[in-house]
Amino acid sequence: MTGVRAAAKLTVVTVAGTAGVVAAAAGALAAYFTRRVVTPDHVKPDDVWIIDVDQDGDPPTVTLQATPETTAPGRYGVWFDGRRHARLGEVLHADREVVVRRLEQVDTGVIRSGPGRWNGYYYCGPPATSLGLVQQDVEIGTDLGPMRAWYLAGAGRADTWALLVHGRGATREECLRAVRPMLDLGLSVLVCSYRNDAESPADPSGRYHLGDSEWRDVEAALLWAVEHGAQDVVLLGWSMGGAIVLQAATRSWLSDRVRAVVLDGPVVDWHAVLDHQSKVNHLPWQVTRMGHAMLRHPLGRRVIGLREPLDLRRLDWVTRAAELHLPVLVIHSDADEFVPNGPSLALGRARPDLVTVEPWQQGRHTKEWNTDPQRWERVVRTFVAAHLPAPAPAAPAARDVIT
Repeated sequence: MTGVRAAAKLTVVTVAGTAGVVAAAAGALAAYFTRRVVTPDHVKPDDVWIIDVDQDGDPPTVTLQATPETTAPGRYGVWFDGRRHARLGEVLHADREVVVRRLEQVDTGVIRSGPGRWNGYYYCGPPATSLGLVQQDVEIGTDLGPMRAWYLAGAGRADTWALLVHGRGATREECLRAVRPMLDLGLSVLVCSYRNDAESPADPSGRYHLGDSEWRDVEAALLWAVEHGAQDVVLLGWSMGGAIVLQAATRSWLSDRVRAVVLDGPVVDWHAVLDHQSKVNHLPWQVTRMGHAMLRHPLGRRVIGLREPLDLRRLDWVTRAAELHLPVLVIHSDADEFVPNGPSLALGRARPDLVTVEPWQQGRHTKEWNTDPQRWERVVRTFVAAHLPAPAPAAPAARDVIT
């Protein structure tokens, strides 16, 4: 019996030890996966291969290795040697190996075959060079230091502005597609940056807070706009920029200035995004949910590297739909491979009185504009125009004094 008891005790210890090892491994995996989500990655490696460039063809073309990105419908850009840039249009031919696209414009340099990097923004550079518009480079003061922004003065409504916010790991160039539609409405435009951008001061932790702290930089941009004449503001955000502007529109002391919100491929529920990414990376859902808990735990957040706890429930607008008080336009493609549009559709169903969801079938993540620029701009202009305050009546003309 003594031997049996000893064996049983050894078995219990072994099982307990194995369970402990498994739990520790799961915790380490959860921490690693979650840390990657909140860690900025400013190094953008080459991701396409340019096989041939024919600028003398009719039409001019660029031939690339076929990938899900290079064969996607729409218009895109491509960088050569990190500095040269060209704009590409429709797909003229595609098979399993190669894709031939129309060469629409060479922005900089002489393009040639070799490695390149895909540009989902289509445009390259500040508005002055990419759009041919008059801009001012300004700095916006925040609690972390100055953040860079582009300012473009509107020609009509001097007191109504549009504030544009890019997504996670993106640059201000992502917002350029909305600049002309806003200027067409007479709005002034401010394209801002935020903490942990490559061009901006870093958060002390060097980590994203997925909108839970970045909204303060948008608040600072709102204040800058108000100090320079804005009475009413429309917020536009892409991807994580959508999460950021929703926080600013509901938590800022300047939220009463916000008249409407436009979201493109937005994150309205981080739980859903992280669950999706865990499936893509073949992680057990239990590991992902462990990461969610670590983010909001006072000790767990230190393992992730966050400055303060991050409760994803505060960023879940499907659950918090009743708290929305502003008109919202959501453009979110059925084909979004990175941020699935299920939560966006659910938000629309939860608040049909405030949330307008524009159906969109094509377009990878935040690429709806790329697939149909004219429609995207028309939809955004129409929505924003419908929610602008009535223009102030013109002052009566001075009458001639009769003597």
